[in-house]
Amino acid sequence: MITYPLHSISLEEAMALQFKVIDCITKEFPGHEMLTRGDLGVVPGLNKPVTTMKAEKVIARVFDAEAAMLVRGAGTDAIADALFSVIKAGQTLLVHTSPIYSTTQTTIERQGLKTVCADFNDPEDIRRVMQEHPEITAALVQYTRQSMTDSYDMEQVIAVIKTCRNIPIVTDDNYAVMKVAKNGSQCGADLACFSTFKLQGPEGIGCIVGKKEYIDELVKLNYSGGSQTQGHEALEVLRGMVYAPVALAIQAQVNDRLVKRLLDGELPGIKDAFLANAQSKVLLVEFEQPIAEQVLLEAEKLGAAPNPIGAESRYELVPMFYRVSGTFRATDPTITKRMIRINPMRSGDDTVIRILKESMERVISCS
Repeated sequence: MITYPLHSISLEEAMALQFKVIDCITKEFPGHEMLTRGDLGVVPGLNKPVTTMKAEKVIARVFDAEAAMLVRGAGTDAIADALFSVIKAGQTLLVHTSPIYSTTQTTIERQGLKTVCADFNDPEDIRRVMQEHPEITAALVQYTRQSMTDSYDMEQVIAVIKTCRNIPIVTDDNYAVMKVAKNGSQCGADLACFSTFKLQGPEGIGCIVGKKEYIDELVKLNYSGGSQTQGHEALEVLRGMVYAPVALAIQAQVNDRLVKRLLDGELPGIKDAFLANAQSKVLLVEFEQPIAEQVLLEAEKLGAAPNPIGAESRYELVPMFYRVSGTFRATDPTITKRMIRINPMRSGDDTVIRILKESMERVISCS
């Protein structure tokens, strides 16, 4: 099967990104503050912890953006807040034709937004839809693939939309940020959103990066003391962003080796193996027989994680053997019985091959 996974940065590029994060930290924090857990509460005149404000400046520097904001509710609420800042209820949002990620669809419905679809894989279709629908007020572009056939380039999609009409664009960078060379705002979007939990950070903290005019409005609305990201959480976000790029680049290398080994026929009974962003960049394994669901049960007994926590969070160390994503199942429900996705997380390819081999042998011996 032909897929179009996002191009992962190399280990050398990941190291350079790690060094950039550290350099940005030193430009905002005196050394002793990085050896603390930060401050708490709503500082008069700032309405948030000083540590959080400094961490947001660091994140903005890392992504070459005008501003950044840490929010509660992880990536889901980061997207919701970003959309709230650029489009009003009843207005029309441009989205891709492939199935929308389920939590994002809920946000769209909850905010009372209308949607118009364009095929982001086809620049001409984007131009046609933008011309035929002058009511489109903003656009949402998901960085990772929503279906196996998606091949669009984020920077190109943003450029085409902006050429048609200069509307605000929000990008969902979840599962892509710090794995690829540029985030959504670096590609030209007005706001880019992601969960810091997917970058080795704390639970429940999301981030919005981009244009200051939109983020300033969200800061005004986010005045409640209980809504603030506390200083210790902001520091955890930065610590996670230091370690995530290299860990994710190593993971990408393991994925590449796994595809080669499986396509070289190391394990009998496998029809195909390929990489896809579903939503994380993962290994998809297709079996010759409909044994996928049974293999997943056996893999868990052999040490594989049976489900994600935050999709590459700091808790996810062992390889994950899981069903294919909901957006992929929506395009082809039959793949549930013949295909699984594997994310090696922090493991090596030998561990993944061993668990996969033994799981298949157990299923076949019982059939």
